[in-house]
Amino acid sequence: MALRPIDNALPTTPERPKKQPKVALATQKQQDRAGVNGENIVPLPSSGDATVDYVSSDNLKPLSDPEVKIQSLVEDLDSKNWTKVCESLNDVRRFAMYHSSLLFPILGKIVLVVAKTMRNPRSALCKTAIMAAADIFNAFGDKLHDPEISDAFDGLLLQLLLKASQDKRFVCEEADRALGLMVGSMAPLPLLQKMRVYGSHKNLRVRAKAAVSLSRCVSKMGLQEMEQFGLVELIEVAADLLNDRLPEARDAARSVATSMYEALTKDSEEKMELWQSFCQSKLPPIHALSILKIVKP
Repeated sequence: MALRPIDNALPTTPERPKKQPKVALATQKQQDRAGVNGENIVPLPSSGDATVDYVSSDNLKPLSDPEVKIQSLVEDLDSKNWTKVCESLNDVRRFAMYHSSLLFPILGKIVLVVAKTMRNPRSALCKTAIMAAADIFNAFGDKLHDPEISDAFDGLLLQLLLKASQDKRFVCEEADRALGLMVGSMAPLPLLQKMRVYGSHKNLRVRAKAAVSLSRCVSKMGLQEMEQFGLVELIEVAADLLNDRLPEARDAARSVATSMYEALTKDSEEKMELWQSFCQSKLPPIHALSILKIVKP
C-alpha cells in the first residue's frame, strides 16, 4: 500500500491567542492614542473609597465660628455625602469639647443622629460616630439621663453594645473604648439601672459586653448604692451571668460578686461567715455554692 505523501497530512490546529485582561487592553489603547509623552492618558478609576483620617480628641481644635456652625449641624449630619457626615461628626466632637453650651440644647437630636449613623454599613462612618459618642460622654456625663435626652441615650447605648459585639476589630475596639469612657463619666447607679436590661439580652455577645459595663458600674459603688439598686437583684444578676456561655460574661459575674463581697464585709470581722449567710439566704443552693467558690478566705 502506497504511503500518503507528507503534503497531504492534516494541518495542525494553530494555538488560539490568549485573551488579554480588559484593564490591560484599555491601558494599551490609551497608550496608543496618547503619543510618546502620554499627555492624553485618562487615569483608570480607583477601586477604593476616599480615605478618612480618624482624629484623636487631643488633636481636635475649637471651631472658629461655632454660633454659625451650630445652625446647620443637624442638617449636615443628615447629608447624603458620607465624607461630609464624617466631617460633621468631628464638628460634633469639637462642640462637645469646646462649645458644649451651644450643643446641649440640641443634644437629644444629635445623640439620635449619632446612634443612627452607627448603623451605617460604611465602617468609616460607624467608627467616627463611635468616637463622637465617646466625646459626648466625656463632655456631658450624667446630663444624658435628662428626660429630653434619656430615650435617645438608650438607643445610643444599644448601638454601642451591638458594635462592640461585631466582628470588625477596629470598630469593636473603638466601641469597647467608648463604653469604658461612658462608665467612667457617669454615676454608677442610674447607668446600672439601664445596663441591667442588656445583661439578659438574647444575643450572647451583647449580653457579655453589657455584663462588662455592668461589672464596672458595680465596682464603683459602695454598699449604700448597691442597696438602692437591690442587693438581692444584684447577686441574682451575678449568679445568672456566672452560668453564661461566654467567658467575658462569666468574668464580669465574678467581678460583681467580688465587689459585693468587699462592700458587704468591709466593716465585719467575720467576713466569710457574713458572706456565706447572705448568699445562702438569697440564692438557690446550687447558685449560692457557685458564688461562694469565687471568694476564697
